[in-house]
Amino acid sequence: MANTERNRVKANYISNVVPALIKKFGYKNVNEVPRLEKIVINMGLGDVKDNAKSVQTAVDELRMIAGQAPIVTKAKKSVANFKVREGMIVGAKVTLRGARMGDFFDKFVSIAIPRIRDFKGIPSNSFDGRGNYNMGVKEQLIFPEISYDKIDKIRGFDICIVTTAKTDEEARELLTLLGMPFVK
Repeated sequence: MANTERNRVKANYISNVVPALIKKFGYKNVNEVPRLEKIVINMGLGDVKDNAKSVQTAVDELRMIAGQAPIVTKAKKSVANFKVREGMIVGAKVTLRGARMGDFFDKFVSIAIPRIRDFKGIPSNSFDGRGNYNMGVKEQLIFPEISYDKIDKIRGFDICIVTTAKTDEEARELLTLLGMPFVK
């Protein structure tokens, strides 16, 4: 990938987003302008107690989607109702920062989101009060790296976009300017 393509989100942020946010919110310093800090992708693996091979498949799919190796998360406590014992594998997660975060965000907004079935926009009410956005994806097939023929099970995952914004309004404006298609 060319260097200009690789930093498409960063170039858009510097040339378009920063001036628009300064104009709208009246920041005195460029460092006050909110920016993307990290993106965390978390996949719960509730079915692994029945099929241990599916852990590796899910981890490989998450690696292809994120472009970085995920870590496997284990249960901290035993929960009898869920048939989970302490130390059992319950999920996988990956934290993206820097260039990989920009690549993933660009791919997610421009390629994956439009592939969602019956897509009308992303709900804008999933902010946490501190400028972070959380959303769930129902199936991994919306990403171009995943081949429909090679998956064994449709899995969903959660995406948490962490920003340096102080309020939800600032974060919503930042993500909108970066290309996130929120429902009006």
